[in-house]
Amino acid sequence: MEATAGAALGCRDMVGTLRRVLVRRPRSEVDSWELCGWRAAPDPRALATEHEALCALLEDAGAEVVFAEASSDGNLDEIYAFDAVLVVDDAVILLQPSKHVRHGEPGSLATALERLRAPVRGRLEQPAAAEGGDLIRLDADTLLVGFGYRTNEGGVDALSELLPGVELVPFDLPHHQGAGEVLHLLSLLSPVDRDLVVAFPPLLPVRLMQLLEARGIEIVAVPEEELDTMGPNVLALGPRRALVVEGNPVTRRRLEAAGVDVVAYRGKELSKGDGGPTCLTLPLARD
Repeated sequence: MEATAGAALGCRDMVGTLRRVLVRRPRSEVDSWELCGWRAAPDPRALATEHEALCALLEDAGAEVVFAEASSDGNLDEIYAFDAVLVVDDAVILLQPSKHVRHGEPGSLATALERLRAPVRGRLEQPAAAEGGDLIRLDADTLLVGFGYRTNEGGVDALSELLPGVELVPFDLPHHQGAGEVLHLLSLLSPVDRDLVVAFPPLLPVRLMQLLEARGIEIVAVPEEELDTMGPNVLALGPRRALVVEGNPVTRRRLEAAGVDVVAYRGKELSKGDGGPTCLTLPLARD
């Protein structure tokens, strides 16, 4: 359905029951795939079909799906709507992606956000940079921040000023395969309940491992062979209800063994830009 005025807004964590979610329809023109760093050119028709199926799964889970149309700037990456905006208690913060081709994304979402009557609390301006994939709202009082090639000190400082009362806990992300790789904090860890995350422990910062242990948060470990296929990238539809991308059978079995109800979508085309379910969706309201 299209965005409607008066829609509820607010996310105080990343595991409450998903009630409303924004997605961005994929572009029919995919010529920008190399500029955006996708692994291969997606098939436009299959891309649209997979996206429609993803939206149907979200609706089946009980979420209202709000669509933001593709912009006119030719940026294929904009389908990964989570990176451009941070939804907080009753407002949004427009972020500033580091990737040059994505600089216009926060502004291009303005029309959809205006239709939702979403108050804008603030906007990050260059050289401050932060992308949604590096921001994990662990609970109402804690925001984990991945500091790396996509989110910098200026971004952390700006978010601190815009989020009084919320503790920002930054962690250095690993260099791993370098600055050209799409490696966010959500590439390594996703919450699936208030006491459970799915993660790839070998690349987690020590202090983050210690924080999880201190808070009694258990880890469903992703095997190394499922890291590059986005095993750690999981969208919580609610407590212990998870949406995952197909192709990670070991991670799925481990999630189910931990009591998680798992639904999988086909992402052969959708995820060629290394974006999983958390990247493709911007939760607007959670219980």
